[in-house]
Amino acid sequence: MTSSVLRKSLVACLLNVSEARNKDVIERIARAAVCNSRGQKHPDTAVLNVFSNYDYNRSVLTIVSTSEQIGRSVVSSCVEGFTCIDHSRHDGVHPCLGSIDLVPIYPLSGVTLEQCGNIAKGIAEELVTQVPGCSLFLFGYADIPDMRSLADRRRSLGWFRKTLDVDTIEADIGLKPSGKYGVTGVGASPYVMNCNVTLDTQDLTSGKAIATAIRERTGGLKGVQAMAFPNKGQVEIACNVESFRDISENISELEAAKYISYNICEDTFFYTSPRHIEAEVQNLASCRGIKTVGAALVGFTPQECRITAEYAISHGIHEFWKKRKGVSM
Repeated sequence: MTSSVLRKSLVACLLNVSEARNKDVIERIARAAVCNSRGQKHPDTAVLNVFSNYDYNRSVLTIVSTSEQIGRSVVSSCVEGFTCIDHSRHDGVHPCLGSIDLVPIYPLSGVTLEQCGNIAKGIAEELVTQVPGCSLFLFGYADIPDMRSLADRRRSLGWFRKTLDVDTIEADIGLKPSGKYGVTGVGASPYVMNCNVTLDTQDLTSGKAIATAIRERTGGLKGVQAMAFPNKGQVEIACNVESFRDISENISELEAAKYISYNICEDTFFYTSPRHIEAEVQNLASCRGIKTVGAALVGFTPQECRITAEYAISHGIHEFWKKRKGVSM
């Protein structure tokens, strides 16, 4: 590891695009993050992972770069995605409101959340210039001063209902949503992981009940958002696992073991352990006579993402996802 990489401010974008079935399109979007239109490599940039789910018809690309470069790399990838994907033709079980559905910026090292918010706002402003007609909403540290969460913004826009009322939505940046582009969320927050647990059943009603039980908003696990989807003839509990700062200093050792901590710029963040999430789902499923058949982390933990980013960038492995061979479910 070179000392120059360790001194750099590293940022991640887990770009969510509403396409998984056309592998050529996903390849083009990933390559656009690391190369310009002339095939020249963007400096200090790598795509670490590409996760695609056929039933969801959704892909998540883990793009990492320095704080100085990440905006250009992400905009390049988004522009390619807007060109290739027609949201009006989308067909999949996962909610989405835009061809490029989500552009979240996360700090990895040497950069603050406030700086990530400025990066995200800059990406949004550049996108409406390069893609006339696109529509964007802001969340988290890009949504100053309101600081509305991604979940709240999505709820207000109908994301969880998979409906897009173009007549009522006012974009934060750009025009009213169109059928082709839909509306895209751009923002910044502490790192959010994706952890999925598969149930050996086709009973979606039970799956939804389990998702409700582990979701923080309905009294479940801290920092966990969960939904249940049919997937390959089974049911998947798909969890967003948010990082958070606040944790009680008076909790027991048993309670503390549920959380994993990491540090960025002298700030300490926590997240609920994926193993604990899997165990909770197993317990809830067992009460219904249902077995689980595995859990998968989509991409990386925050610590893994930073370490892998440092390695890929220091070794000039721009298309790291090809060496890792991606993850498909």
